[in-house]
Amino acid sequence: MVTRLLIDILVIALPFLYAGLVAAYGIAFFGKGGAVKRLTRPYIALLLVLHIVYLGMRTIAFDHPPITSVFEIMTLLAAAMTMAYLYIEFRTNIRNTGFFILILSLVFQTVSSLFIKDLTVIPEYLHSKVLGFHVSAALLGYTGISLAAVYGLLYLMLYHEIKSSRFGVIYSRLPDLETLESMSHRAEVFGFVTLSVAMMIGLFWLPRVFREFSYFDPKLVGTFAVWVLYAIGLTAKRTLGWQGRKTMILSLVGFAFVFLSMTVTNIYLSSFHTFH
Repeated sequence: MVTRLLIDILVIALPFLYAGLVAAYGIAFFGKGGAVKRLTRPYIALLLVLHIVYLGMRTIAFDHPPITSVFEIMTLLAAAMTMAYLYIEFRTNIRNTGFFILILSLVFQTVSSLFIKDLTVIPEYLHSKVLGFHVSAALLGYTGISLAAVYGLLYLMLYHEIKSSRFGVIYSRLPDLETLESMSHRAEVFGFVTLSVAMMIGLFWLPRVFREFSYFDPKLVGTFAVWVLYAIGLTAKRTLGWQGRKTMILSLVGFAFVFLSMTVTNIYLSSFHTFH
């Protein structure tokens, strides 16, 4: 009873907490807000803990990971986006990009809170915690890839301002080009590693659960193609010394490929690999 009450409270509270977080990062970016900027890291860390507690309570209360509907996936995606961003912020100690990233978490969580339902009657395999880890790792992987593209876009925006000698808010507030490139690369590595974990879990676990499992399933083939694409890109950066504007354009092209691949496999191709 207490768990259900806390779930209901957090469903309402999380969008407002994310709105406050986005506002804090917005003030830190667009205004002077030195005191606000110092509060953003403990704020985001506390919010992420609350969000993970919320996901854990939903898992316990309804006896399944939060992956059984689009709106459960959205709250998981909001948490993944926040976690991936916080990882990048800790690794680089740069806080000036949070506004552009966390507004996506706000959107996902708001839509989830508005439409999420408490599902209890679901297929047996959806109760599996292993499946929950598989889906969570996959979402973290695609989140990392998405963040790399966002940082690539910010890099190109700043590069354009510098080339055109227009030194506005973007120029004065964003990190330098080298730092943005480093953040994009770290996001790519984060996404590649977590996507690799998701693939390993899936390859060993899915065949035991689905009778119609096939290694040529469209989603598996699409995911493998994405993994190979980023493996080649990361290897080229390390061995061939690729850097600068070219690699940022490649990160956007890679994200476009991911988006198109996932759209085609989800809408136009049938798959055993559909959980909601």
